[in-house]
Amino acid sequence: MSAAPASMKSKALPFLLSGLIILLDQLVKGFIVKHWSDNRILDVFGNDVLWIIHVRNKAIAFSLGHNLPDSLRPLLFIVLPLIVLGLLVVYYMKTEEFSCLQRWLFAGIIGGGIGNILDRIFRPDGVVDFISIKFYGFLGMERWPTFNIADTSVVICCIILLLSSLISPKSRDINASKTEVSH
Repeated sequence: MSAAPASMKSKALPFLLSGLIILLDQLVKGFIVKHWSDNRILDVFGNDVLWIIHVRNKAIAFSLGHNLPDSLRPLLFIVLPLIVLGLLVVYYMKTEEFSCLQRWLFAGIIGGGIGNILDRIFRPDGVVDFISIKFYGFLGMERWPTFNIADTSVVICCIILLLSSLISPKSRDINASKTEVSH
């Protein structure tokens, strides 16, 4: 038996999470910009594991594209992501393939993406990053690249979305059907 198609309301409701992430992300970034000088470090636990530090990133994740000419950055870091996010929202609204959990995760990705795009549009010094975690030399990094709430939302939601798609009810139903047929 297939699930009933999701109503427009149930598809739109998760975008409240997008709005919450955007709001929280921008409020915290605003606080950091106003009250935290560049490169000032607060060692949160006093053991060098978690820092709050105000840095700016004019590129994208892991400072990719920092060598690109300034004339190309708006196209690659604002226009292209807006187009991709727009296409994702259209796909999201038209498809019935997402579970309820996956719709909320998708909304978390959208919210995080918009949070960073807003910085790229309205903060000429770059995206505000402020969370730094010690990485103990793993992958050759003493510290993970500094990040923010929007980044966290995108990464965590992407990981859970990927895991949920690998162990989705649809794949379990198919495996259960194969088992029943073989008996």
